Amino acid sequence: MKVFFLGLLLILIATNLPAQERSVDPTWLHRFVPDLPEVKIDLSTSTCRYTPIFGEGDAQNRALQNVSRFGEITLSAKGNCNSEVYERREEIYFVLSGGGNLHYGNEAHALRAHDFTYLPPGVKHSIENSGDQPLTAVVMSFEIPKSIAIGAPPPHPAIVNLADLKEETVQGHPTSVQYKLMVGPRSGTRDAIDAAYIVTSVFWMDFVPGGTNFPHHHESAEEIYLVIDGEGDMVAGGGMDGIEGRHAAKTGDAYYFRPNCTVGFYNQKKDGAKAYILAVRSRVLFHDQPD
Repeated sequence: MKVFFLGLLLILIATNLPAQERSVDPTWLHRFVPDLPEVKIDLSTSTCRYTPIFGEGDAQNRALQNVSRFGEITLSAKGNCNSEVYERREEIYFVLSGGGNLHYGNEAHALRAHDFTYLPPGVKHSIENSGDQPLTAVVMSFEIPKSIAIGAPPPHPAIVNLADLKEETVQGHPTSVQYKLMVGPRSGTRDAIDAAYIVTSVFWMDFVPGGTNFPHHHESAEEIYLVIDGEGDMVAGGGMDGIEGRHAAKTGDAYYFRPNCTVGFYNQKKDGAKAYILAVRSRVLFHDQPD
């Protein structure tokens, strides 16, 4: 009998070990871009280097759902990236600095700092640096669920410069932050480029001193904030008032928020303090409630 109970105890211990060692996916992730290592992916060449921020190439990429890649590419002078074509993935490029060309199918289109473009599934594309200074750009990629029908891609890309967009307030948000609405869904009419399948919004936020977009959450969307310039407090995963989840944030900080995670930002209250954030939000279809 003693042998039986001893054997049962050993079985129970062995059964519980995997559960104790199992990691839990976080509700939000933080990265400081200047500290991140480069990795090689399909677009990498000797003159095109990729730094993963979230998704592919990052150790915690399993926490993401439809976001497949969010990172930064750096092209050396006269450098170029490998061509890509994805059957069920849409991409967005935002040029941070430098100038070059976007290859879209058989066409080439000029790019300059703060240009952004939407790249639909099914189109072969790449980017090259035509200048003597490095070109850096944010690359955002999203998997399109099989339940969504994909149409024919447009014959030409839409390329828009951030400077050409007017700042505006968004209904339901404080007036202390102004938005530039960059990319939205195919069914939309408010954004500069309304073409996306799974991305619901790519937008630029300009915070006045002491400005905030108030802590909030999206029940059926995941979101990423990249601090382009400025300092303040990022809200990530706190309570509904956002107080418990405030984290000091500065230029180069990036945050990923899973669906239903509290998200928000508070700019400094100092005179003249400005903060700029590039943000993207995409749908998660298995949630019942609309975003």
